[in-house]
Amino acid sequence: MKNKEEYLGFEQGPIRPPSEAYSLLIRITRNCPWNRCTFCPVYKDTRFSLRPIEHVIEDIDRVNNYIKAIGETTDEDGNSSRAAVAGILSEVEPFDDQAYYAALQWYFSGRMKSVFLQDANSPVIKTNDLVRILEHLRKRFPGIERVTSYARSQTVARKKDEDIKALADAGLNRIHIGMESGSDTILKMTDKGTTKEHHIRAGLKVKNAGMELSEYYIPGLGGEKLWRENAIETADAMNRIDPDFIRLRTLALPESTPLFHEYNKGNFDKCREVTIVKEMLLFIESLDRITGIIKSDHILNLFEDFEGKMPEDREKLTGMLKDFLDMPTEQQTLYQLGRRLGYFRTISDMDNTNRLKRTESYYLKYNITPDNVDELTTELMKRFT
Repeated sequence: MKNKEEYLGFEQGPIRPPSEAYSLLIRITRNCPWNRCTFCPVYKDTRFSLRPIEHVIEDIDRVNNYIKAIGETTDEDGNSSRAAVAGILSEVEPFDDQAYYAALQWYFSGRMKSVFLQDANSPVIKTNDLVRILEHLRKRFPGIERVTSYARSQTVARKKDEDIKALADAGLNRIHIGMESGSDTILKMTDKGTTKEHHIRAGLKVKNAGMELSEYYIPGLGGEKLWRENAIETADAMNRIDPDFIRLRTLALPESTPLFHEYNKGNFDKCREVTIVKEMLLFIESLDRITGIIKSDHILNLFEDFEGKMPEDREKLTGMLKDFLDMPTEQQTLYQLGRRLGYFRTISDMDNTNRLKRTESYYLKYNITPDNVDELTTELMKRFT
């Protein structure tokens, strides 16, 4: 008989979407059940496991208890003295400090409106178990407005429609799916473990259940050879789904990924950033049935302000990309460099004399040229992966 797993305290996984920065993180599974994507640095050398449902429930209850205790130290304006909060901490056992800090961070975020279920694929557990967790969350925190989770297309596509609807009815409001690409060639090349049709089937299931859908797209994933295919096939898949959000995640190459080793051996021709902008432009121009929001909410992206509602903001978005492509080559290079050094967030930041001078100083000191800038920015981007 298998030994029952001992509860060792509140757990949190390593990642969450940027849009969940103020969310309470509740860990349901550990790591990723697939964990073979060649571009992904997360969860490598780890084993996937399900947490016992009772442990997840215990995590929720412990956070709830600390939220109540912290709330009792605040005045009518929501202010709490440092001494009062320290008094609670002094009574927290080392075993329980993670639950306390999770509660503290969530409480003083000023929101306490959203919860994110970790790790990479929470819907992989039995539907009834996930429904139980969702119902318990809503019971303990009746004020929450959004509960979200990552999910794999393959997992959602295999679930019955009634199971997806049951999760929506229990309070799962939004699912984040890493489409990455709509090209079957690129999905196979990167060992994504799914197909374009599975992506579409899964996305439509989420939408039909009444949940919000956030799909991720990786410009550059096909390399220099397949950038057009990546743009066109991904746009076609997105058009057939019409997700609520399309989130861009420009390809980076952390050294811990199999794709980096292929790049190092000369087997993967990484896109130049100018090519990635061309790919993004083709992608946006190919979206003809999208009514959701396109967001560039990650530091890896070249343009931090690249965001708009489709179809009304199409010209604004394509205009931003064309503005970059119309720049003289040296200006493009300066912007790439300044963005990766952290001096620029948007093209308009190049009008800031101080930021521009700092970038130009680096540009001259290290003899940066259009021919070598992508090699340098590839190294700089590793800081954020």
